[in-house]
Amino acid sequence: MQYPKVFIIILNYNGGEILKKCLDSIYREDYPNKEVVVVDNNSSDGSLDEVMEAFSKFNFIKNNQNIGFAAGNNVAIKWALEKMADYVFLLNNDALMERGSLKKLIEEAEKNPKVGLLSPVIYLGDSNRVWFSGGEIDWIRMRAKHQNDIVDTEYITGCAMLIKKNVFKTIGLLDEKFFLYYEDVDFSYRAKKAGFGLMIIPNAKVYHFEKSSQSIDKIYYLVISGIMFFRKNSKYLMRFYVEMYLIARKLKNVFDLKGNPKSKEKLLVQKAYRDSEKNKK
Repeated sequence: MQYPKVFIIILNYNGGEILKKCLDSIYREDYPNKEVVVVDNNSSDGSLDEVMEAFSKFNFIKNNQNIGFAAGNNVAIKWALEKMADYVFLLNNDALMERGSLKKLIEEAEKNPKVGLLSPVIYLGDSNRVWFSGGEIDWIRMRAKHQNDIVDTEYITGCAMLIKKNVFKTIGLLDEKFFLYYEDVDFSYRAKKAGFGLMIIPNAKVYHFEKSSQSIDKIYYLVISGIMFFRKNSKYLMRFYVEMYLIARKLKNVFDLKGNPKSKEKLLVQKAYRDSEKNKK
């Protein structure tokens, strides 16, 4: 087998010790034609400085502010494509690769020319519990959810996403209007519309320690990015439904806050609804 050139891109924002563990797992990956790019969204915890010293052969890009997941990754994707990347592999800074998994992903990608995006099976932490092995877009309830359906997935998560260079040439980069969440669902949806297949590779494995689950702000970004995705991608007849559904959800949020006016979660949901209307204008 000839080994295509793969650029592994890790976006970091205050990754702490988990970033070093992530890069350790990549360092041990035995794929022979890879470049590693760490792109940092202006971390303040010293995590970038630590890994720059420990992994001097890797490439590092530092943004001067936190520009979000899509925009941050796009900086490194553009650089990788300029360096003649055949593939780009996006990997979360809180994820660890099992050795040999990148080679397995590339082997399957090379055997399936119509496939544009591939994912390993992603496990939760160091357990045997599956975190992602397929995804479904629920247009009625306006959410994207993980499914254990390796055969037919509707999107690939950005936690561990292998992308052929032709996908970028055809549909462009990640949509930077998404600051956090749903940019991967949007990118997958656009790729699928353009004729690229999506594929889960069962014998390739990644372990996700989901650092974002510790932040309450996750609720805000899930809501506002979800609204943005469905407004952008719903077909004409569904757009009216989307707006009616949002009105119902906003009313529920009003009633929820009357019962618990100091709830941080419900206040964040309210803020997401309000901000989504500002973005709409």
